[in-house]
Amino acid sequence: MGLRKGGIRIGRPLLYLQLLFVMIMWGFNVIAIKVIVGEFSAITITSLRILLAAIVVWLILWWKKQIFLPKKHEVIYIFLASLTGVVAHHFFLALGLTKTTASNTGLILGTVPLATSIFAAIFLKEHLSFLRSIGTALGLIGVSIIVLVNHSGTLKIEVGDIYIFIAVIVQALSFIYIKKASATMEARALTGSMLIIGSLMLFLISLIMEPNGLSSLKDGTVLGWSALLASGVLATGIGQFLYNHAIQKIGAGKAAIFLNLTPFFALLGSYLFLNENITISHFLGFLLIIISVFLGSGLADQYYNRKRTENIEQFIKSGKH
Repeated sequence: MGLRKGGIRIGRPLLYLQLLFVMIMWGFNVIAIKVIVGEFSAITITSLRILLAAIVVWLILWWKKQIFLPKKHEVIYIFLASLTGVVAHHFFLALGLTKTTASNTGLILGTVPLATSIFAAIFLKEHLSFLRSIGTALGLIGVSIIVLVNHSGTLKIEVGDIYIFIAVIVQALSFIYIKKASATMEARALTGSMLIIGSLMLFLISLIMEPNGLSSLKDGTVLGWSALLASGVLATGIGQFLYNHAIQKIGAGKAAIFLNLTPFFALLGSYLFLNENITISHFLGFLLIIISVFLGSGLADQYYNRKRTENIEQFIKSGKH
């Protein structure tokens, strides 16, 4: 069965392939950022990468005639979402990738849906069921394994992993502000506003932390600039639009299931392109995170409740015969 938009019938299989493509881009984006921060000053190049994504998003909004000025009550949530979801998230992500591996980063970033669920329970008073509580515990165990066990198999906490974990926390917190702002504001216009504000704030921070950051741009290689374009245009810019489009068509719940694939593609990319060593602890952490996201994000509850409702309806129908 297809979905219709503008007279064109869009099939669900095509939407699922679209989501798969986005997850591949987002997983490999970790590798692209690792390359970028390795060649340029981390915060400076991050501000330019986000600015590039902002330009792409605003061009698409202009083309689709969806540019609207925010209302007064939306401005504060846009600013807070920009501060947490763009500035703080990408700041710690960039710093973290200068001090840890792309494989660790991809797996830790896979806990974003879990952290979002926890903050929703705290700030939005969403019910944290028994299954979601178990998922939270498993997720923490999974992250602990990744953070504590280094490539030599010994216990050691890397500061880069801590930075990535902070990036997860602030991004999850930003979703609370995004939800409040998107209650009255179109999500894609909100994304464009966040990116432009966040990129400018990051650039100001880079001028303080990296006075010679702009001069590092002249030393970039073809690989570095290619990674920047791919990350800013494809992963951050177009990828977000494709994901939002899928959410509108099949719902946030089904689209969120595909997020579980991002850590896998990050692991695959780190092995193929960066020759990073993938250990048993990575696979164990990955397995626990996948299970934890399924339980902790509420997907397991939704599946259980749907099956329970179907069984009750089937029982009632059978009783009528």
